Amino acid sequence: MASEEASLRALESLMTEFFHDCTTNERKREIEELLNNFAQQIGAWRFCLYFLSSTRNDYVMMYSLTVFENLINKMWLGVPSQDKMEIRSCLPKLLLAHHKTLPYFIRNKLCKVIVDIGRQDWPMFYHDFFTNILQLIQSPVTTPLGLIMLKTTSEELACPREDLSVARKEELRKLLLDQVQTVLGLLTGILETVWDKHSVTAATPPPSPTSGESGDLLSNLLQSPSSAKLLNQPIPILDAESEYICSLALECLAHLFSWIPLSASITPSLLTTIFHFARFGCDIRARKMASVNGSSQNCVLGQERGRLGVLAMSCINELMSKNCVPMEFEEYLLRMFQQTFYLLQKITKDNNAHTVKSRLEELDESYIEKFTDFLRLFVSVHLRRIESYSQFPVVEFLTLLFKYTFHQPTHEGYFSCLDIWTLFLDYLTSKIKSRLGDKEAVLNRYEDALVLLLTEVLNRIQFRYNQAQLEELDDETLDDDQQTEWQRYLRQSLEVVAKVMELLPTHAFSTLFPVLQDNLEVYLGLQQFIVTSGSGHRLNITAENDCRRLHCSLRDLSSLLQAVGRLAEYFIGDVFAARFSDALTVVERLVKVTLYGSQIKLYNIETAVPSVLKPDLIDVHAQALAALQAYSHWLAQYCSEAHRQSTQQFVTLISTTMDAVTPLISTKVQDKLLLSACHLLVSLATTVRPVFLVSIPAVQKVFNRITDASAQRLVNKAQVLVCRALSNILLLPWPNLPENEQQWPVRSINHASLISALSRDYRNLKPNAVGPQRKMPLDNTKVIIHQTLSVLEDIVENISGESTKSRQICYQSLQESVQVSLALFPAFIHQSDVTDEMLSFFLTLFRGLRVQMGVPFTEQIIQTFLNMFTREQLAESILHEGSTGCRVVEKFLKILQVVVQEPGQAFKPFLPSIIALCMEQVYPIIAEAFGQSFLQPDIHLFKQNLFYLETLNTKQKLYHKKIFRTTMLFQFVNVLLQVLVHKSHDLLQEEIGIAIYNMASVDFDGFFVAFLPEFLTSCDGVDANQKNVLGRNFKMDRDLPSFTQNVHRLVNDLRYYRLCNDSLPPGTVKL
Repeated sequence: MASEEASLRALESLMTEFFHDCTTNERKREIEELLNNFAQQIGAWRFCLYFLSSTRNDYVMMYSLTVFENLINKMWLGVPSQDKMEIRSCLPKLLLAHHKTLPYFIRNKLCKVIVDIGRQDWPMFYHDFFTNILQLIQSPVTTPLGLIMLKTTSEELACPREDLSVARKEELRKLLLDQVQTVLGLLTGILETVWDKHSVTAATPPPSPTSGESGDLLSNLLQSPSSAKLLNQPIPILDAESEYICSLALECLAHLFSWIPLSASITPSLLTTIFHFARFGCDIRARKMASVNGSSQNCVLGQERGRLGVLAMSCINELMSKNCVPMEFEEYLLRMFQQTFYLLQKITKDNNAHTVKSRLEELDESYIEKFTDFLRLFVSVHLRRIESYSQFPVVEFLTLLFKYTFHQPTHEGYFSCLDIWTLFLDYLTSKIKSRLGDKEAVLNRYEDALVLLLTEVLNRIQFRYNQAQLEELDDETLDDDQQTEWQRYLRQSLEVVAKVMELLPTHAFSTLFPVLQDNLEVYLGLQQFIVTSGSGHRLNITAENDCRRLHCSLRDLSSLLQAVGRLAEYFIGDVFAARFSDALTVVERLVKVTLYGSQIKLYNIETAVPSVLKPDLIDVHAQALAALQAYSHWLAQYCSEAHRQSTQQFVTLISTTMDAVTPLISTKVQDKLLLSACHLLVSLATTVRPVFLVSIPAVQKVFNRITDASAQRLVNKAQVLVCRALSNILLLPWPNLPENEQQWPVRSINHASLISALSRDYRNLKPNAVGPQRKMPLDNTKVIIHQTLSVLEDIVENISGESTKSRQICYQSLQESVQVSLALFPAFIHQSDVTDEMLSFFLTLFRGLRVQMGVPFTEQIIQTFLNMFTREQLAESILHEGSTGCRVVEKFLKILQVVVQEPGQAFKPFLPSIIALCMEQVYPIIAEAFGQSFLQPDIHLFKQNLFYLETLNTKQKLYHKKIFRTTMLFQFVNVLLQVLVHKSHDLLQEEIGIAIYNMASVDFDGFFVAFLPEFLTSCDGVDANQKNVLGRNFKMDRDLPSFTQNVHRLVNDLRYYRLCNDSLPPGTVKL
């Protein structure tokens, strides 16, 4: 024993040294190596068993358990059976002897180690593994320990994480399923016993305002008065031990429910018991008692009770999330919903002592989250199933959901509830579409609820009603969707408004428009407060209270303008005539507001609080323009009506809009406002297309400004948009006019001079501009290329689907710029950012204007590319220039693809040279480069290149090319399989599996007959018999799900066999 004792002392001092602050990293590495070497020794476990029973040092115990864990999961097959028996016997005894004194994390680790043995040996060699757990649970002294073992078993055996063969995983699940009924019976018994034992003492509660809350809805929500009475019993006060046992039992249930199917094993009495415990979460009385009694122990007790409620709701939600409901389980579900809505009513019940909101604030935040999850699952998964039950009152449920939503104590909680309403509105919309005959009946049933919802959501986005909450929202930090918390709040609210508008258009409009009007009056009244000062104009509103009220009104106006814009789609199409006057009212107001803002230049005005009011004024102006843009499809429909009736009203609307837009197209205007004006101009030119647009003086001004060489250039995004609008005014055919009235000759001349002005600097560049003798710095040259090509590419892209005449005029105007681009291309071949932009431009040209370009010039372009993209250049692009280089090659291949796919004979002569280049240079180089990148450890590079490879296959049929099939296909499959086996890129398992399928599916026979046997033969670390089993288990399925399942089984079992073989002692003879 001396050596064990000495080893223990040495280990304790090593552990203390390792975790000491002063120990250097180098010394820590030495100690780590020493400990690893010790663990690898045969028989090290004996020392560890002694350490566990003889030390109180947590680090030593944890290390000893890690040695056992490693032994069981990595070396168990090679451990002599006598030793295994000893370990199976000693560890449970150790647990039983010390479970009450061990720190909880050591106890849990020891439980896991014993369960690991069960995972390997039960039932064959460890037949009493599960029986022992059941006995522990049934004995009152060890119930908590048995429950911890049960939960660990559910976690580790139902969904095993360690390497096990697939057959063993399936066997374990089946063994556990056989035990489910017994286990659920035991857990029900434990929870019922605790409840009943403590309910006896609480049989005569003191009178309190919360007892006996039967409420009006309960008779509807619950089938029988007895169940209502049952749920109304006071909640018992549990002692700490009972709390602990119940929380463990509920944790076990939640995990079991995550993987067992819905079946009769989940009995009504179990469900009722879980609901009893769910009441703990909404029992404010217990929390209040805890805080009144004041002791910290009582407060903890209150929190624990809340936690029981959270755990019970977790169990309910696990069951709720299952979409596949057997017929016999539907009645149970109905009962679950009734009982949960009893809780919902309890939570939202308004009485004198509490408002609903303060009641919700007092509940545990996690409980509210779980409850909201339940409501979301109810609406998204089960509503269509339950709505048909006559005894389920959906309208009353919506009333409760309404109270619950609008009294949420947090923004996140409110967002989550809005999501539930969105799901409900989607459900209602699809129900009406599928049963149009019942539309009126369905709408009548829900109309009051929807109008109430609309009004309340609109109030919630207005500072007038909800200032305190709205001011808490962050409007600066962007989230993953590139929106601020305020923008998300507004967007989600407006989605609900829009969905109600779709169902009840008249109600929605009559609710929204008066509110908009009120705020518009304030905005339009600002003119009387503008005074002239030395430096310009100033808004003469200075009192702090007035500034605050103005700020709130402007914020509300901005939100309401977005709401009105969001509703534009409900005024067009079949309902255009019926809702014409409403829409006209809106559009006239919007035109008036935008003109007013531009004329008095509110965006440049001085204010008393510039950091607040100036952004507000800019935002209102921008939102008014954006809302007007949303009505462009309505204006287009009006345009075609007006064409028939030639109405002056329409002409005035458009020309006034242009008077509002033109002053904003300036470098002096803030980007937000400038871009809104540009987008509106594009919509007028592209969607509405009035004949008279080009002749409006305000539009002429924009033409002059953009083509004036001395004028300062707008920011790139705005420049591109304005140029697109001007080009479209001249190129797009006017609606409702015959060809001979389109004035093409004049428009063609004007378009040529527009493009000539826009490309002036670009056309003056020479190919030697990048050489050593260049006159202009390279960066300046790149800026000119970028600015010009972004404008020209956008112009081409926007007319690519238009009439032949539009495309002809466009190409005539662009011809010189295209030739300059081709001459410049070779000079920039080593500048991948420029090459990328030029190829983008050429790709857009080929897609939109290839017919107009004609065969000879197309041939010249293709030949230039083929000469430039040598083997070396392709290799440089793919291997050394990262994603830009890959994009360059991808665009080059897309251009070739467009040419090859052109119908007719014109481009056929190019085919041989394109195919030769692809076969001899492009594909081999691409494959080689991708193959190399798959051997790198960088997961982002791997993911990106796997995506590119799959894209090339989708678009170019890469895997089907003869050269790829014969020389590279199975090399790639081999590399990808090895990556799966080595677990180096586990996050990409699914993507890799699909890629292997896509490659194998090109030649399934070759895969099954030649590749798979060859792959298995080359696998080291497995014997011939194991290779045969792996081969036999890979079924010859040819559909994607079965094939990828077979791939993952092969990889899993190959890893498992290697692990088994590595765990055998050296020199073991395998028969």
